Amino acid sequence: MARLNFVDVGILESVRDSYDAVKVASVIPFGIKTPLELSYDSNLFITNDTLKKQVADNIKNLIATNYGERLGIVDFGANLLPLVSEYSNKESFDSEAMARIKTAVKKWMPYVELTAYEAKPNYEQNRYIGIIDIFIVYSVPTANITEDMVSVQIRVM
Repeated sequence: MARLNFVDVGILESVRDSYDAVKVASVIPFGIKTPLELSYDSNLFITNDTLKKQVADNIKNLIATNYGERLGIVDFGANLLPLVSEYSNKESFDSEAMARIKTAVKKWMPYVELTAYEAKPNYEQNRYIGIIDIFIVYSVPTANITEDMVSVQIRVM
């Protein structure tokens, strides 16, 4: 019995048109968007469909994570939560937070170039709860991402 090879066989014309339309319409996800949200299409969770969104999501997660929170990688994150209670001295808080963020980004995301930093206390909910909004401007030259910004809210629980 002679073996046949599928390389030389095409697709039926009736199927080809619908197949090409589905192939063009589908988007290849870069990663799962956080916080997790259920998707109502073919994926279980909503995904980031561009590299720019995925990098922003990764930076947010890195900055918001404290040591010991990532299973199996105890030194992952910027470890900013211990600093929030010491916000009374803004200059020392800013310099220490920037050093921690820069160290974490250099270790875990070396392709990211940090450009600007700003931290503001958030008094919307209660004047005495430790909530700090941190804004980071960054670039990723290898991915043609310039001057994008992420914000992270750090809370004392």
